[in-house]
Amino acid sequence: MTLDQIAYNLLNLFRGGRSTNNEHISLEQLKFNIKHYRAVLARRDIERNGSITRHFEQDLGCLDLEVVDASRCCGLPAYCKVSKTKLKLPRTVRLKTVEGFTHIADITGLHVIPLIRPIDVQLLPFDRFTKNEKKAYMIEDYMYIYNAEGIDTINVRMIAEDPEELAKFKCGGGNCYDTASPFPMPMDLIDALTSGLIKGTLQLLPITTSDTENNAIQDSHVQREAPRNVKSNG
Repeated sequence: MTLDQIAYNLLNLFRGGRSTNNEHISLEQLKFNIKHYRAVLARRDIERNGSITRHFEQDLGCLDLEVVDASRCCGLPAYCKVSKTKLKLPRTVRLKTVEGFTHIADITGLHVIPLIRPIDVQLLPFDRFTKNEKKAYMIEDYMYIYNAEGIDTINVRMIAEDPEELAKFKCGGGNCYDTASPFPMPMDLIDALTSGLIKGTLQLLPITTSDTENNAIQDSHVQREAPRNVKSNG
């Protein structure tokens, strides 16, 4: 199912099958709630099962790198070779112990690059066993690659907070996400998402001020005082 299909299904359930234009919620607001609840369910599902289903994943395609001054990057010596992505990456779902990146590698996919904490980067030049290996780390939504010499492009897969953010990235000549893309979520959890929103957020909407005048505008909370009859002295 696409995000639009899920949103229209929720709207239809909220209407009770009736066709009307006087809803208290827009499709854009529904989509925001869908994406928010998906992030919550993804975190819960991954923590409970201890593994990440591929149906949460999205591919960012090929990301171009640019060389940066290593001395400005976590205090690394100037001789260190460091590059960073030219574009900021979408925010990931907040998992318990790791970032929501599921795969970082060169474009061949053969050389996987482990993700480390930025605070550990300063120790890399002094690690006698792994100082020559490539490592990835995040600073302000940019991905940095330590020991990046020899590569100018990487491939990243992730669990994004907002799947629509991947519309800014290119995959195979097209966008990595568009309105026709399947929503990155297992079908059984889409059912849980729909049920949760209907019983939660959407259940609160009918108690808000209604449109009794049938003019597509919510009625005022203030009861207008009826005009008083004025007796004529004439």
